[in-house]
Amino acid sequence: MTSLIKLYWSRTSPTLGQVLSYPKTPVHGKPGKGFPFLFLQFPSLAIEGLETVDADVVVVGSGCGGAVAAKTLAEAGLKVIVVDKSYYWAPEHLPMSENNAAVHLSMNGGAILSDDSTISVVAGQAWGGGGTINWSASLQTQGFVRREWSEQHGLKLFTSAAYQASLDRVCERMGVSTDHIEHNKTNRVLLEGARKLGWSAKAVPQNTGGEAHNCGYCTLGCGSCGKKGPSETFLPDAARAGTTFIEGFDAQEIVFEDTSNERGVVDRVAVGVRGTWLCRDAHGGVSSSARMRRPVFIRAKRVVVSSGTLQTPMFLKRSGLVNQHIGLHLKLHPVSWVGAVFPEDVRPWEGSILTAVVNEFENLDGKGHGVKLEAMCMLPGWWLTSFPWTNGLDFKLFASRMKNMVGYITLARDKGSGTVYPDPKDGRARVQYTVSKFDKKHIMEGIVANAKILYVEGAAEIFTMIPGLPAFVRSTHAAALDQGINDPAFQTWLQQVRTHGFPSPDTAFGSAHQMGTCRMSTTPGTGVVDPNGRVWGTEGLYVADASVLPSATGVNPMVTTMAIADWISKGIAASMSAERGAQEELKARL
Repeated sequence: MTSLIKLYWSRTSPTLGQVLSYPKTPVHGKPGKGFPFLFLQFPSLAIEGLETVDADVVVVGSGCGGAVAAKTLAEAGLKVIVVDKSYYWAPEHLPMSENNAAVHLSMNGGAILSDDSTISVVAGQAWGGGGTINWSASLQTQGFVRREWSEQHGLKLFTSAAYQASLDRVCERMGVSTDHIEHNKTNRVLLEGARKLGWSAKAVPQNTGGEAHNCGYCTLGCGSCGKKGPSETFLPDAARAGTTFIEGFDAQEIVFEDTSNERGVVDRVAVGVRGTWLCRDAHGGVSSSARMRRPVFIRAKRVVVSSGTLQTPMFLKRSGLVNQHIGLHLKLHPVSWVGAVFPEDVRPWEGSILTAVVNEFENLDGKGHGVKLEAMCMLPGWWLTSFPWTNGLDFKLFASRMKNMVGYITLARDKGSGTVYPDPKDGRARVQYTVSKFDKKHIMEGIVANAKILYVEGAAEIFTMIPGLPAFVRSTHAAALDQGINDPAFQTWLQQVRTHGFPSPDTAFGSAHQMGTCRMSTTPGTGVVDPNGRVWGTEGLYVADASVLPSATGVNPMVTTMAIADWISKGIAASMSAERGAQEELKARL
């Protein structure tokens, strides 16, 4: 209940913005010109019956996986239809307010709480998927993760030249680089503090088309089009290659035909997708009750599911698939937060959100599990809601100092895992996940490391978001002695942090990355899709999104997801081309 109070007040207070001098919309940059997407419309229900549309390939989802797949397949000469439950919002509607963005750009009104309420999961549900609301971080899959997937999971693709080519191809299309980064105070503190401590740190490549993009509001949608996500790159490319788009399409099930192969084994052959289309109202809105629904069947030779880690397993289960691994092996990159107050105004909502990373602690167990230290999105509704509740006055006093704050996440490459499953009443995605003791230990190391960076950078006050743990307030005497992190008072506080730990169940964790619920495998007994992305036990059905990742990436999974979608879709295009060639050869013989 207190979380809801903090969230509602942070987003609706008429005075908070005035106290902080926080503008509801960015004061930098210019509105961009978006791509003129055209969406297929259907006649009214006055015309009875199921509306049927034909395609070579139907792609369910317009996010990082679906957009790349659509581009690749359409440019291969295939007739492609992309469907998405969400709606497209042109740049003039962006960035939205925090309240509207939660409803129109994110799943479940902004976040999904795990069953035990210990972790809040933020997932995109927008035209362009998570790429519409992410923070531009564009990190390629690291070598030790690729080796793990190749050696431990038997997926040789990930150490191949073909996979690296896919990584480079998607990055080139988005103009990924570090060349034009202008670090804000939050990210400068991270880099400079790590340097002073002798730790490994680097700039984070941005998908900003080779230009500067100093927007701190991109998690509410990018109004400048400076962030080159799916709706600025791959989806327009797909459109130019002839792809048809349908927004407001709730995909309900995959339609199969059962056939026997030459060995007498019955294969489930995907022949299309059935769903319900919900149009906009007469004014282009999506909230009115005066909106027409229409049942639609999209008949296709191939079905590519790119609905994301939380929704893809739900879709497969609704379609009658019973592989025991569907929905299991959920990875979330759980995070905790550390913040600080500086004497000067910081205005942390200004500038690019995440342009630096400290990777000194990414391999704490010697097997690729550890934490990365990164900047946090510093919009009031995102930052203030994490502050532990004591009473209303303390919370408002804390909020009033936000213009002097910086904030960071401690992101774990989780070894523990969870499950996504359908709610027994309404079928929505439910998350069963508790941060493991193993991962909590790593997160604690990250919290201590973040605190040390803030100390050497001169923070006046350092605090965590752990309930019951007091903040560290630097004394002027300690500053005069210039002992650095050896300051006895600071060391005593760090020990208090470690001893205090994470009180359960009151400690809250967060997640903005979801992976692994339909993981790729070399056998049907260990995963959901084969090394080509085809769903085990089916023909013509593929998954191309973050759900196929064998384990956690340890970095923002956008580029990894795009690369695997690029590779899978190229394989689909090649197989369909071979089929067409065989058919034409057979016709020529006849």
